[in-house]
Amino acid sequence: MFLDSDFPKILGAELYRPHPAYVCEMACEPVVVHDFTSQPGQTVQLDRYKFWGSPGTKDARERVADQTIGTANSRNITKEKVLVVLKEYTGPADPGDPTQPSTFKIARETLITAQRLLLDTGNLNMFHQSIGSLTLLDDYRRWRDRVFLDELSKAEANGEASSTQGGYYFAGGKTKDATGRVSYTQTESEAQIQQFSVKTDLLTVVKDLRKRNVPTFADGLYRCICDPVFMMHLRRDSDFREIARYAGNPGQGMYMGNPMLPNNTSFYQGPQAGQGFFLAGEPVMPTGVQFEGVKFYESTNFPNKNVTADMNIGGSSSYTSYEVAQGFFFGPQAIGVGIGGPNAQVLINNNDDFSRFIILIWQLYAGFEVLNKDFITNGYSFLYDDGTL
Repeated sequence: MFLDSDFPKILGAELYRPHPAYVCEMACEPVVVHDFTSQPGQTVQLDRYKFWGSPGTKDARERVADQTIGTANSRNITKEKVLVVLKEYTGPADPGDPTQPSTFKIARETLITAQRLLLDTGNLNMFHQSIGSLTLLDDYRRWRDRVFLDELSKAEANGEASSTQGGYYFAGGKTKDATGRVSYTQTESEAQIQQFSVKTDLLTVVKDLRKRNVPTFADGLYRCICDPVFMMHLRRDSDFREIARYAGNPGQGMYMGNPMLPNNTSFYQGPQAGQGFFLAGEPVMPTGVQFEGVKFYESTNFPNKNVTADMNIGGSSSYTSYEVAQGFFFGPQAIGVGIGGPNAQVLINNNDDFSRFIILIWQLYAGFEVLNKDFITNGYSFLYDDGTL
């Protein structure tokens, strides 16, 4: 007979299974510190590493025999401590109000029937579909994916991105005025300068990342998580579109992708380009699209964002709220995560109406924080299009 205590463990294990629809955490490769003894309200210490900057010349590093190297004013390798406060997060959310908590409720009779027919045969996917628990799993994955997008977006507070700092970058290299507004001339609007371009904007963003010494990931590339409209604007470039159409296995660059296999199929096909395996057999890194030193990942989980701008439509100057598509460019160590207690888990409510129902939630003790805003550039592309292109 099915034991109630088994089901939360089975469902909880699914929280760690990677999913090709939610790739933000895998693309970010956050710095993760797990303190099993920490509870909500306590802190977990993360390290923010800095770089020395100019390495100096050969002569500057030369030492003589009678020189004392160890001195009272010697310094440690530059490192800042970041204390992340743990908080309790639960789900699923109320369908009518995402800020309010809710629960996943299932009749025990349904669970027993599904267990007998599917779980015993090892068909976990069909098992979760039959009882509706995919809703609970998707709620956790979608929420956690959005958390990483929200943390990356905090780099905008740095101001305009440049060769010395991270921050925002509007298509055409536009900057905000004192009230946070952006302006384009009539000629620029008609030429679609307000939409992110490969030949100007992408090359500028990558150049600035390299000039401010942002490290690359192990594959020698930066990464970008972008909205589908942002990706559409990039695909208007013929060179980008040519490489993006082969975004399946086994990758880009020196490898030829298979156009018959869609993006992120490496989740199911096996390790590609040095990807690691998840315990259950799935690799933990999607394929992405590699172009101009950046690996692009498209996400359908971006929040809507509007920016007040003047497009000078028809030569008439007026500020209006326009929707923008977002693309976050970053290097490693940009995001940090502190985990407390047992990590993400599924918990059961004992109020089961004489074992007639099983009521569940997912729970997580964690803290999320952007570690290096200078390692991030938030690219913005306006959706406004006058239809000439």
